[in-house]
Amino acid sequence: MSTTTPREIKFSFLAREQSEGSGAVVRRSVGTPKLRHFTPFLMLDHFRIPPGAGFPDHPHRGQETITYLLKGGVDHEDFAGNKGTIGPGDLQFMTAGKGIMHAEMPVQTEDINVGMQLWVDLPEHLKACEPRYRDLRAGEIPVAKTADGKVTVKVMSGKSEGVESLKDLAYTPVWLLDIEVQPGGKITQELPRGWNAFAYTLEGAVTFSNGPDAAKAETVTPYHNVVFEQSGDEVTASVEEGASESARFILVAGQPLDQNIVQYGPFVTTSKEAVYQAMMDFQTSSNGFERAANWESQIGKTMGRVR
Repeated sequence: MSTTTPREIKFSFLAREQSEGSGAVVRRSVGTPKLRHFTPFLMLDHFRIPPGAGFPDHPHRGQETITYLLKGGVDHEDFAGNKGTIGPGDLQFMTAGKGIMHAEMPVQTEDINVGMQLWVDLPEHLKACEPRYRDLRAGEIPVAKTADGKVTVKVMSGKSEGVESLKDLAYTPVWLLDIEVQPGGKITQELPRGWNAFAYTLEGAVTFSNGPDAAKAETVTPYHNVVFEQSGDEVTASVEEGASESARFILVAGQPLDQNIVQYGPFVTTSKEAVYQAMMDFQTSSNGFERAANWESQIGKTMGRVR
């Protein structure tokens, strides 16, 4: 019989709001001085985009982005002719590879658009791969429940309570679980041994185990990033019986990459020379950015005046 070890909490902190893009507001946790280069994770933004704001035409190289929409709608369009819209509960996995230029804009009819965007590093041997997109619709996401029905898990990537996600959505192995715990509910979630993991809290107050000592458990309120130690293979989350509301959080785990991270804005490489090369390639529309020359997205033209 195998024994499991509860992970300890390394630290937790509040993700504070900051401006990003044109008129968007984000709570950034991964990718800040408090949590930088937490391999394979580069950045996590909890974004709010009002109509008329957004992320107009911009490049990427060397990473993958995972966008999970919580409310509203977001259009995307790139220089290869890919375009589409994701709605509430949908995900988009975008692999920048050797180069992509795209725009991400809110659906203008929505009042406010809310979601999460996670940047994941690519293994060095895949940084020059062809760019690609995969959408995962809300209706395609398997749902797991605990036996008492008090915990619901959307298994976007990975597995929970014996339910497995769809495969091959990202090159870098990542688990992504949207977990809702009702008052009196409790879940012990397995995590791959040796992977880095964190939880980002969205609603309510959730209590996380902090190693094997139950007395050290930590209760966390919304918009915090809870970073777990790399050792151990499970995390327990619960909400007290008398709580007035359920708690919701995103649990993320990823396989660490043994490589340097050298990032300059949207370019993620393993050396300074490669960053300079990425900047030069983008400026000269070469080595993956050929289609960026004179390209303009249609959705970027919807940009309204930002107050």
